Amino acid sequence: MTSDDFWKKDPIYRFSKIKDGFAVYSELLNYEPIQWVLNEIKKQRPPMEGGIGSELFKFIRNILSHFPFFDSWNEVWINKSIINWYKEGQSIDRFLTKYSGRKQVKYRFWEEEKKEMTYLSIKFPSEYSNDIKIYIKDMLNEEEGVKFSFILMKKIVDTQVVKE
Repeated sequence: MTSDDFWKKDPIYRFSKIKDGFAVYSELLNYEPIQWVLNEIKKQRPPMEGGIGSELFKFIRNILSHFPFFDSWNEVWINKSIINWYKEGQSIDRFLTKYSGRKQVKYRFWEEEKKEMTYLSIKFPSEYSNDIKIYIKDMLNEEEGVKFSFILMKKIVDTQVVKE
């Protein structure tokens, strides 16, 4: 998904692959040694990186899995009444309650094939209410945001691979 060719494909195709990637990674978060890595990241890395590597990615996975009415990244939106239609206090609601109103977090990553640095911002909603639509694209841009997400996911998962 870091290849330029991927981003030229149909939005529905891209979206299905992105959803699968977040779903697989979210399942891996249940593996205890990955939790150890995330706890170390929270202590040693820049602010929010551990939360991004666990809470944000799980939040995105939960939205994509529990609200499967969308065909592309740019269409996905939620609000408080949709999230809490069944029960308040579930994981998506907890994430938005915790992070709404927080300042954006800026990151950069190196794209080896392009030999360039890519910059992005993760923007949290200013408000979380029944009346305001929160678009996932406004929190995390599709191309740069997903590239960053998958690079960070890979770095975290790579800690579990024994190299000989």
